Amino acid sequence: MTYAKPAPQDSGETGPGTQSVNAEGQVELAPGAYPADSPYANEDLRPVPLADRHWTTYNFAALWIGMAHCIPSWTLASGLIALGMDWKQAVFTIALANVLVLFPMLLTGHAGPKYGIPFPILARASFGIRGANLPALLRAAVACGWFGIQTWIGGQGIFVLLDKLFDGSFAKTSVIGGQPWALWLCFLLFWVLQLAIIYRGMETLRRFENWAAPFVLVGAAVLLIWIADKAGGFGPLLDQPSTLGWGAEFWPVFFPALMGMIGFWSTLSLNIPDFTRFGRGQRAQVWGQTLGLPTTMTLFALMSVLVTSGSQAVYGEPIWEPVPLAAKADNAFGLVFALITVLVATISVNLAANVVSPAYDLSNLAPRLISFRTGALITGVVGVLIFPWELISTPEFYIFVWLGVVGGLLGTVAGILITDYWLLRRTHLALVELYVKEGRYWYRGGWNWRAVTAFVVGAVLAVGGSHSAPGKGPFPEDGLIPFLKPLSDYGWAVGLASAALLYLLLSTGSRDRAAGRGIA
Repeated sequence: MTYAKPAPQDSGETGPGTQSVNAEGQVELAPGAYPADSPYANEDLRPVPLADRHWTTYNFAALWIGMAHCIPSWTLASGLIALGMDWKQAVFTIALANVLVLFPMLLTGHAGPKYGIPFPILARASFGIRGANLPALLRAAVACGWFGIQTWIGGQGIFVLLDKLFDGSFAKTSVIGGQPWALWLCFLLFWVLQLAIIYRGMETLRRFENWAAPFVLVGAAVLLIWIADKAGGFGPLLDQPSTLGWGAEFWPVFFPALMGMIGFWSTLSLNIPDFTRFGRGQRAQVWGQTLGLPTTMTLFALMSVLVTSGSQAVYGEPIWEPVPLAAKADNAFGLVFALITVLVATISVNLAANVVSPAYDLSNLAPRLISFRTGALITGVVGVLIFPWELISTPEFYIFVWLGVVGGLLGTVAGILITDYWLLRRTHLALVELYVKEGRYWYRGGWNWRAVTAFVVGAVLAVGGSHSAPGKGPFPEDGLIPFLKPLSDYGWAVGLASAALLYLLLSTGSRDRAAGRGIA
């Protein structure tokens, strides 16, 4: 293996002979500097050449619009209505959550257009070249869970709508494993369709997101107009009262719900460099994400809560899932339109949010054996084996257990990454050394014990007090670790803050600071 090694006292960004910086501050490796024969490198993990970083503001905004307009994000807002909030409380909770999660999204996304690297390679700077597998596999496991949830929802949506379209014949098929075989068939076909698209690569995904985003928005608007017509206008949609009020009953629901809403996109706050690495510059990713995420999620949340409130006014109970609600349409055109919308919406978010990341993460585990495409196939298989239908069985389990625990763990990783990249390294990285054993990011045996220690402590503080109401979830009523129970409702914030602070304390003033910003 041959590469030019930076001088030991350099900033980490402009090692002689290894990398160059353009006028926009974007870094590119010099010809021949990339160690293609390294066991820690492959073509999918290599920095994206400057010539191939061409995603624009619209591409990033369309990516977020396509991801936000999905059934699980719909059920976030409608689930809050089912838990007792009114439309104003639900929209406020979701809007605040998405403004808060945007900040770590932009901070971690900065490394993408600057260095052209995906999330697991960025994680090597803080966790070590081998240690990066810890956050990468955690993120991959969460993504596999989300992929399974989305695929099950999509398959279920196809089944319900086709069953209604063909007068109930699908539901009458024989039962296998507790479900009609036709439902399993819809699930399988939807699974194959998604993997076929992602197998064609990131450019195919970009083109798909560009047209999927406006289509799904139109579909949601049509559903809103339909339920408003059923309810006799928008008045009944806005009149459904909160059963919680704004007093003592509201806040115990609000704070864990807020953390759950943040947890929904805490996954992307880690692996957003997987996408921003293709960005034309920082302006494209900053404006694209700012215009795409909080605005879209708030608008979609407003549509969702209005439709759910309308279902309560029309049918006497809130129908928090859009597929059963759409199945109440009484004409074939409405059902077919709803079916296509469900397909496009679910594919749009599932491929971008839940296949790209684990494909890179699994490739990072064994770069010489697992390519991006192989990682995508592994994700698809694992996503089925986790029984995703159990994760969304109730609003309580979905929001407080699944999203709350996921948010707490991933917030911990985000705190470490942001602290390392922004506070300790000041955004300077020795790019070539992220791929070699001899570099400054090898630490001890490929692991940085400071990052691992901060992660473990932050994770325990964030999710150690996880608890469930009797019969509502898998945790003890008093919490896994009872004295940490008060922290569990703030899991994402606790994980991010505690891990960031501990990692900063462990790293500042260490003997490695003498090496400069490289922090060996």
